Amino acid sequence: MENLADYTIPGGKKLVSGKVREIFEADKDHLLMVTTDRISAFDVVLPDPIPLKGHVLNQISLFWFRKTSHLIDNHIVTSDVNRYPDPFKGDARLKGRSVLVKKAKPLPVECIVRGYISGSGWKEYREKGSLSGITLPKGLKESDKLPEPVFTPSTKAEQGQHDLNISLDQAKELVGESLMEQVRDVSLAIYTMASEDVLEKGIIIADTKFEFGLIDGELVFIDEALTPDSSRFWPKEAYKPGGPQPSFDKQFVRDYLETLNWDKTPPGPKLPEEVIRKTSQKYLSAYEILTGRSISR
Repeated sequence: MENLADYTIPGGKKLVSGKVREIFEADKDHLLMVTTDRISAFDVVLPDPIPLKGHVLNQISLFWFRKTSHLIDNHIVTSDVNRYPDPFKGDARLKGRSVLVKKAKPLPVECIVRGYISGSGWKEYREKGSLSGITLPKGLKESDKLPEPVFTPSTKAEQGQHDLNISLDQAKELVGESLMEQVRDVSLAIYTMASEDVLEKGIIIADTKFEFGLIDGELVFIDEALTPDSSRFWPKEAYKPGGPQPSFDKQFVRDYLETLNWDKTPPGPKLPEEVIRKTSQKYLSAYEILTGRSISR
């Protein structure tokens, strides 16, 4: 499989080029989402693609969209390139890393569920003893498991900007009270189901981010689902509260970048071959453990 850092095709109407995904208009009711091998850190897209990353992210999302379909409908139509409309139909570059989806109106909030105290949640807890305004027990250590999963919404920032954690009440002002309560409940249900499923496989889902949208007024699960780019995955056997944890996500890249004299603004630095190789291995390991399948190299 060749690396894919960018995707364009004559006649293809590209709507969005994000940090990782290229989104095209397939027709008036559908979008084509292409997951590239790009990787970003600190909101900067790095110059080196990560081999097989796009396949891993796309296939993990498809796995979880199928597995959560009893909890909520999603926007997936097909990932079979031979069923795509022209000009995308049959394009070998898209195989395994793309999906045709129904158009949805995205909600203006990121929906984060935290089962463990880490990242920005740990920073807020140290400063205020709370998580998105929710008071937590005293004496928690970094990476401790929370008494119960916590729903912590955030704003959706423009590319290059940072999302901001907000309270549930603030999210309700953006989305509406009834709909936001539905979003909270389904987010917690998905996280609980998924975290229990993968714990038996040796992975802890410390936290994860969901996106939802509306199709014909009905709430649906969209974008990506429980991938290493939208979640913190920790190996269960190495879990030890009291500090940061080893992970299957791109934290490995962030840790390397922290050793450099880089101001975290574009352009991003090139990655050594060893960092690229190990990062690819981490994504592949997450896929194989989560799904029980393998991706041919």
